[in-house]
Amino acid sequence: MTVAPSGPAFSIQDIPFSYRGSWLNISPVLAQNTYDDDLHLVSHQTGLHPILRFTPTAAATIHATATLLTWSAGGGRVELVYDGPDAVRLRGVRLGMRISATSRSLTPFSGSYLYRDPVDGSHVLTSYETGRRYRLTVLSGDVAVAGDQALAAADRSLALPDDRPWEIVIEEYATARPPYAGRATFEQLCGANAAEFDAFVDTVAPWRSARTPAAELAAYVLWSAIVDPAGFVARPAVLMSKHWMNKVWSWDHCFNAIALAPGQPELAWHQFQLPFDHQDEAGALPDSVTHSEVLYNYVKPPIHGWALQHLRRRLARPVEPAQLVETYRRLVRWTEFWLDSRRVPGHDLAHYQHGNDSGWDNATTFDDDRVIETADLAAFLVMQLRSLADLAVEIGESPRRWTATADRIFAAMLEQLWNGERFEARSALTGRRRASTSLLDLMPVVLGGDLPADVENALTRGIETHLTPHGLATEPLGSAHYAADGYWRGPIWAPSTVLIEDGLRRAGNVALADEISRRFRALCEKSGFAENFDAETGVGLRDRAYTWTASAYLILAGAHEQRVARG
Repeated sequence: MTVAPSGPAFSIQDIPFSYRGSWLNISPVLAQNTYDDDLHLVSHQTGLHPILRFTPTAAATIHATATLLTWSAGGGRVELVYDGPDAVRLRGVRLGMRISATSRSLTPFSGSYLYRDPVDGSHVLTSYETGRRYRLTVLSGDVAVAGDQALAAADRSLALPDDRPWEIVIEEYATARPPYAGRATFEQLCGANAAEFDAFVDTVAPWRSARTPAAELAAYVLWSAIVDPAGFVARPAVLMSKHWMNKVWSWDHCFNAIALAPGQPELAWHQFQLPFDHQDEAGALPDSVTHSEVLYNYVKPPIHGWALQHLRRRLARPVEPAQLVETYRRLVRWTEFWLDSRRVPGHDLAHYQHGNDSGWDNATTFDDDRVIETADLAAFLVMQLRSLADLAVEIGESPRRWTATADRIFAAMLEQLWNGERFEARSALTGRRRASTSLLDLMPVVLGGDLPADVENALTRGIETHLTPHGLATEPLGSAHYAADGYWRGPIWAPSTVLIEDGLRRAGNVALADEISRRFRALCEKSGFAENFDAETGVGLRDRAYTWTASAYLILAGAHEQRVARG
């Protein structure tokens, strides 16, 4: 009863087991930084909700690959495979499994209710948390049921035996669906899923080799985090994670789009456009989008002009003229939000209202003032305005407004925020200026060769002070504010790495760009694709299956392999 494993193996503690398009995953993660000894069926519709607990009848070793999850104990085993995006099949030989509702409690507003469906004989669990049903259909073998139609606190479970083979399917659905009629065998499902994943890897990492040992796992992190359109998510979307960071934030998506562009152009285009589907009347993008929630209390930095240029260069086919015009209009409104709503009257420079607006939530740049004009924001807007100017010419409009505004902001950034050694932030309320030790203050390097030589050289020297054996620390190791797990006050992050590497390379500082790329790729190959990493040890921190980190690896590794191929 065994199936040959396919795809990269991984720790189920770090990366959930899932399938392209599914809002489900199998994981021990029940909430932020909350792990259980058992694996659970987790749904990400209406939030992160562990629905069912899987408890084998003997202490088991768990092995996960891209398409098959296995519990092994002695000579027995239970295997699990996806049957499409909303169902999983399990089968066992010489190992039983207890499948139970995660919560024993049932109230008028929470918990799950178990009943026997008289139509097809299946067992159905309804969940208040997700508003959906979970149907368990026994395909072979015997089952013992507890808690049928029970109210209040109760054990609601199905027990599969360890002395006889068994097979079961679990489906997530809304109100009703025909009885399960799966025609594929377990082996056929495994083979089809493996072929689907292999085809995906071949498109996003055709350059992979022994020099890029993490490429397949990076591809799996992306593939398994894709969800089908549902709720507020109107397009196929790559969630940042199928752990607790199960949203699309309005700058994270840019890196996923860029990584997917060469091999998955349609999916990449959807990633770039998704937050723009929720652009508000002021032109602002939401802070984040997920199945049942769109948040506008913060925004994210305007890196979208930069991202669009990279995306278009990497797309396997040109953007249709109508799509380009629509994208231009959306990018105009997003840029005008910053120019109209985030500039003090008479000021050329826009401001953040909180560290969260920058994406660098608690960076030391924001320690004294939160409402500040910063050089990173100015640099991103300059790039976005120049991208708009190029787009305007392409669609037959005048670029003059965008070019003139970019020039004014660029000049103001240098005249008002540069102190001769580094950029300072300025309070939008008082005008008080302050320099920090954050890597954020060095981000204007993204402008590449457009900066004056003395400014570029000073930024490069500053960046070198942040470079640890594992990559770019967001706060120097010697800083009094450095914290190993300090979020943006020390750890290494993927987006800052990609942006800085790109700026240095475009400025001709190839040696430093190469070194930054090498160290970050080695970090991912050692420690996986965590949300961020300890700058001293390289250990992965926080959410351990973060898609923009996997995308950053694919972007940097693919570019490196192409340079090697060119000689």
